[in-house]
Amino acid sequence: MTTSEYIAYHNGKAVFEFRLTNSSGNYVELTNYGAIVKSIVVPDKNGHRANVVLGYPTFKGYFYDKCYMGVTVGPFANRIAGAQFTLDGQTYHLDKNDGPGNNNHSGSAGFHDNVFDFTADDNAVTFTLHSPDSAGGFPGNLEARVVYRWTEDNALIITFYATTDAPTPVNFTNHAYFNLNGCTETIHKHRLAIKASEMLESTPDYIPTGNIVSVAEQGFDNKRMADVMQGGGLNNYYIFDKDIAVNEPVCMLYDDASGRVMATYTTYPGVQLYTGDYLGGDCTGAHGTLYKPFDGLCLECQYYPDSPNHLHFPDTILRPGTTYNHSITYKFGVI
Repeated sequence: MTTSEYIAYHNGKAVFEFRLTNSSGNYVELTNYGAIVKSIVVPDKNGHRANVVLGYPTFKGYFYDKCYMGVTVGPFANRIAGAQFTLDGQTYHLDKNDGPGNNNHSGSAGFHDNVFDFTADDNAVTFTLHSPDSAGGFPGNLEARVVYRWTEDNALIITFYATTDAPTPVNFTNHAYFNLNGCTETIHKHRLAIKASEMLESTPDYIPTGNIVSVAEQGFDNKRMADVMQGGGLNNYYIFDKDIAVNEPVCMLYDDASGRVMATYTTYPGVQLYTGDYLGGDCTGAHGTLYKPFDGLCLECQYYPDSPNHLHFPDTILRPGTTYNHSITYKFGVI
C-alpha cells in the first residue's frame, strides 16, 4: 500500500512524503525532494520495529543537511579529480566543491537539491527529473528516472534509468546511512562482508590513483562477517569479484544486538563503503538526537569514482540512443 502526504513547498514545487507498507506492516518512507529514502522500518529478532536509516523528521533537516542523507546521487556520484574531464576531445569544467579543487556528487548539478516529479502505485513510487545541458558543467540534457519498490519480503529495490541528447558521464547511487540497531548505538559493533578481493588505491583526498590493489593492502579485508570498524573510519571503493552469481548478495551487514541483517544486491561493479566519519549537523535527526560520526554507514553501489579520467576503468559515458539502467536492492531480515 502506498500513501502520500504534502510536507513542504520548494523552488515552485510541492514536496511530498510517501509511505510504502507491505502486508506485514513494515514500511519505507520516501520524499520527492532529492528522491530520498527517509526511513526503513523493519523488525528485529524480537519483532520490535525500528527505523534503520538515518534521516530527519521534517523537510528543514534535509534542506540544511550537508551529508547527502538518503539522497539519490547524480548525475555523477563520488569524485571527479580536478573537477574536470575530457570527452570526445572537449574538456568540461565542473564545480570545485570538494578538497583541493575536486568535484564531489556533481556539485550544483546534484540531484539532492531538486524536487522530482512522481507517479505512484500500490507498492512503488517513480521519481523523474530533467537535468539541463551544462548544469554544473555537465554536457547534455539528461532525463533521469528512479523507481523505488518495497516488497513483501522486506526488500527495497531501487532502479535507475537515464537517457541523454549528448554524450555525458552518468553514475547514480543512493546515499542512505544504515544503522541496523536503530541508532541506539553507533555502527562500531556492526559486522560486514563484501565479496571483493580488489579495491581502488586512492589519495588522502579519496581520488583514485588509477591503481587496483588487493584489499589486503589497505582498508577493509574480508569476505566473511568481520568488524566493520577494524580499520577505523573508511571511505574506500571495493571491486566486486567477477564470479558472484546473479542471485547472490555482494554485501552482508549484520548487527548482533538486534539480529537484523541486510543483504545488498546490485548490477554495479563495486561499492563505496563510507563509515560516516564526517556525520554531523544542526538539525535533530529522526532518532531524536543530533547525528555524529559513525552513527551510520553507507554502502553506495556505483561505478568507479573518477571514471571519466581513467580509460581502463569501466565506461560511464552515456550516449544518445542508449539507456542507463542499473539497480540496487537492500533486503532486510533477522538472524
